[in-house]
Parts: sequence; structure tokens; C-alpha cells
Amino acid sequence: MTQMHVELLAVADSVARDKGIDREQVLEAMEQAIQKAGRSKYGHEHDIRARIDRATGAIELARYSEVVETVENEITQMTVDQARRIKRDAAVGEFLVDPLPPIDFGRIAAQTAKQVIVQKVREAERERQYEEFKDRVGEIVNGLVKRFEFGTVTVDMGRAEAVLRRDEVLPRENFRRGDRVRAYIYDVRREQRGPQIFLSRTHPEFLAKLFAQEVPEIYDRIIEIKAVARDPGSRAKIAVLSNDSSIDPVGACVGMRGSRVQAVVAELQGEKIDIIPWSADPATFVVNALAPAEVAKVVLDEDTRKIEVVVGDDQLSLAIGRRGQNVRLASILTGWDIDILTEDQESERRQAEFRDRSQRFIEALDVDDVIAHLLVTEGFSTVEEIAYVPVEDLTDIEGFDEGVAAELKARAGAFLEEEAERLATRRRELGVADDLADVPGLTPAMLVALGEHQIKTVEDFADLASDELTAGSDAILSGFDLSTEEANTMIMAARVKAGWFSEEELAASRATEPAEVAADA
Repeated sequence: MTQMHVELLAVADSVARDKGIDREQVLEAMEQAIQKAGRSKYGHEHDIRARIDRATGAIELARYSEVVETVENEITQMTVDQARRIKRDAAVGEFLVDPLPPIDFGRIAAQTAKQVIVQKVREAERERQYEEFKDRVGEIVNGLVKRFEFGTVTVDMGRAEAVLRRDEVLPRENFRRGDRVRAYIYDVRREQRGPQIFLSRTHPEFLAKLFAQEVPEIYDRIIEIKAVARDPGSRAKIAVLSNDSSIDPVGACVGMRGSRVQAVVAELQGEKIDIIPWSADPATFVVNALAPAEVAKVVLDEDTRKIEVVVGDDQLSLAIGRRGQNVRLASILTGWDIDILTEDQESERRQAEFRDRSQRFIEALDVDDVIAHLLVTEGFSTVEEIAYVPVEDLTDIEGFDEGVAAELKARAGAFLEEEAERLATRRRELGVADDLADVPGLTPAMLVALGEHQIKTVEDFADLASDELTAGSDAILSGFDLSTEEANTMIMAARVKAGWFSEEELAASRATEPAEVAADA
């Protein structure tokens, strides 16, 4: 074993150790470098291969020729007859090896070999980094600030570098080179320039992981963090649940004299944290989430996931919070759209609704205000309800006998027939096609609204998106209490009717939706 061969193995061992990659990968990179230098000397068209003996470090360089039936490349291939002049039992598919003398690396060849080794080692190092960190998404890591580039901080984590972008740093947070940083790994990607490890200090899960480090009960899964909402650097809300009835989840997270929560607050540059008990009951959960404001009453609409919260006049600003922060975080935390009203506002709105419904009954049913008020008080809100409810529901109202109930139902039915005829006439005046009227779910009133917005054919309707029908007060069908799901169903029915696809294709696509949702989850 010559001194050069010993040094070659020593270099491979040193590079593997310093870069944290496998020794075999370094030796393979060296073989490719020697191979490239050999091809530069003997000709790139030749099949030159190099091998380094793993025990001695000896370099073997050889030219390979493949034995084939029909020669397509005379430089790298030979026929069976030609091969058997060199080796008697040569067969098709075999390679004949012609050893070459060790090459004396010139300056250019040495530089080329060095570039190949550096490139291959870098690729191996990147692969090692990706394999090491791809399964660490969701962990908190520590590192040192290495450099800044256009507001992006590069963090040295010892065996890899990570990126902390400007929008993932807390407001007013400044780092200097050499500062220690604690952050959350939220993504690891393979990119052309190598694996990119993305860190965040604003991610909601960073807050959850910090609590898991400070609160042993969370680490031991006695206490669960059910939801987190953050306004990074300013305020956060965290909902917790105890799986042990003897342990108070809020008290455990706060710690003795606030020691545990203060440790998290210090790490987040003074971000205020509200710790609230989680509840499976949406109303209770929303009330808890709006703390410290006191709630007087809540009204839920489960179909639209909206909740109306009534508070006292003195609690309104507290419930909304500075620049709407408290209600916004509570909405994110609970997943409900929260509308906050004062008791006076709610009272005024209820009275206005009462007056509007009463007036509707007075005009549609030709009754006096006493009967109209009784109907509204009993929970009736539309003429359709009166027309189609059983007679018993009306006779249960104090002062209503069967005769009154039957008369009210008759008047309601007559009004609906007249209204349907009026709407049908108006639809035809607007030029709304009959085939659009056949789309399931579209009522005569909806057809008129569509016609007034120049939606007159099945193709026009099929070309719409659900948010054009339902999103916001200026949506085409905003006044019809239509859910996004219902709007989507009608649009898809119109697309089938327009011939965009068949019923079978629609059914097949719907059948795959649960699997896709499960995969996303």
C-alpha cells in the first residue's frame, strides 16, 4: 500500500466524518472524478471506469467493451468473434476489461476531479440532510443565526442550515449574527439547490409545542391542546382539555404563580396568552373563547356555522377587543363566525323582525295586527309555513279554532298561488328559459332574481361559481338563505343539464370525494 493510497482513504474518512455522510458515498464520488479524468485523457467516447480498493486505496482504471451480436458503436462494443480472439469463452452481454495504466493528474484534470468530488459530496450531504429532517416537521429546534439575506435569516442547526423568513419572525423581533434562535420546523422540501428546511416563530403549532415543553401534563397527554389562535407577537388564545377530572387544565398550563405561561410569554417576546377550557358544546366554547368579556346570550346557526353573541353595553369593547382582535381570535379558535351585538341592538333587531313578519302576514293573509302578532309570537315566519303546517299547529294557538285555522291555511294557499303566477309571468318577461326553471332547487323567486342579473339560460347558470350566488350581501341569491353546499348542488345539476358531463361522471366524482378528503386530512 503506497503513501498516496493511504492518504486517499484518509481523505475519504475525513470528508465523511466532517460532512456527516457515508464513507462509501465519498469513495464513489472519488471514483467518478478519476473516471472523468480518465475519459479526458483517453477519449470521452470510451467506456472508462475507475475503482478504488476499499481496503488498500489502490486505484484501478480500465476500458470496458461490451460483447454484442450487432455492433452499433465500434469504440465501446465488439462482436462475439472479435471478443473470442481475446477471450475464448466470451459471450453476448459480457464486458471485456482492458486495464489502463494509472493516470498522472495534470492541473486541469486534477481541478476537474476536485469539482466532481465536491459536487458529489455536496449532493450526498443534501440527501443526508433531507432524510434526517423530512420526518422532523412539527418539532422545535435550536440554532444560531448565521447570516441575513433580504430579511431572511439563515439558521445554523449544526448538521444543516434552515431558513427563517421575514414573515415567520415575530414583529419587532431583531436578530444579530450569533444569536441563539428557537423555532418550529413547518416544512422540509427537496429543491434544486438542495433541501430547504423552513422554520417559523409565528406558527400556531410553535405556541402549542412550547407549552408541551413547559407543561409535563401536556407532554404526558393528560392535558390536550385542542385549538390555538395567534396574532403573533401581540396576543394568542389556546384551548385546553384535561383527560383527568382531578386536574385543572388551565391551572396546570398557568403553573405556580404563572411560571409556566410566563416562560412561553418570554420566548414569544411578551405575547399575551389567554388559556381557556375547551368544550364540546359550541355555545360554551364560544363563550369561553370570548373571555374576559361576559356573554349574556348566544344564538347558533349550525347550518352556516354562525353564532350570534349578545353582551352588555359595558362588555362590547372588551368582547370585540382592540381592532377586533379578541373576537377575531375567538372565531379562529372555535371555527365559528361570531357576530357580536349589545342587548339594546339585539332588542331593536328582534322588534324590527317582529314588525316585518307581522306586516307580511297582514298583507298576505288580509288579517288584523292582533292575529299577525299571535302568529309571529308562536314562531311562524313565512306564509309557506302557515299553508303547509297541520291544522292542529294552528288550533293550538289560544283563540284559534278549526274554522280560523282552515281559513288562514286557505288564504295562505291562495296567496302562494297568486305569488307563483306573478313570479312566473315576471320570469317570462325577463326572458329566463324554461329549461333553467327545471333545475332542481331553483324557486320561482330565485329565477326572477337570476333574470334580473342577466342569468337567463342553463349555460349561464352552469358557468357560475357558488360564491357568486351566496357570498356577501351583493351575491345574486343573497336574500334566499342558501348554503354554499346547496348552491353547488344546483350548479352541478345545471352543468349536467347543459351537457358538460353525465350523471354517471358526476356520481363517480362525488364517490371519490370522501377518499380525497381523508387523504388531505
